[in-house]
Amino acid sequence: MRDNDWGVRTGHHLWPGHPAIRTGDQLTIGERAADHLRNGMGSWTFVFVALVFLAGWMLGNRGAGFDPYPFILLNLVLSCVAALQGAILLISARRADQISAALAVHDYETNAEALRLINDLHRTIVAGGAIAPREAATTGDDPAPQ
Repeated sequence: MRDNDWGVRTGHHLWPGHPAIRTGDQLTIGERAADHLRNGMGSWTFVFVALVFLAGWMLGNRGAGFDPYPFILLNLVLSCVAALQGAILLISARRADQISAALAVHDYETNAEALRLINDLHRTIVAGGAIAPREAATTGDDPAPQ
């Protein structure tokens, strides 16, 4: 199993039930396909397979092959692959942006809730008389911060 760019293991969840990350069956078929293709195209395996394919094409079309030098059909195939790769990478990048935005919103909501709980706890402690209120503590005889 490989990790994708977002730390989610393919086929398994590192963050099961995380509210900000859709994974597995929650993704559309297109999103899953884009992620899978992006992970494949961004690997050394893809690079080496492409090099072997190109070398095989050129060796197979020496002389009287179906696409002799200057390999015009190969140029057409590579242009189509490049166009599709660009679209797939854009789809995948858009999904990465959506995940980043969802994580940022989730982090903000978590931090806001933590701040609310800390303030509630502070009010409870102050009401119990264990510490002085914040305003009184800052106006005491303590020297000003340097």
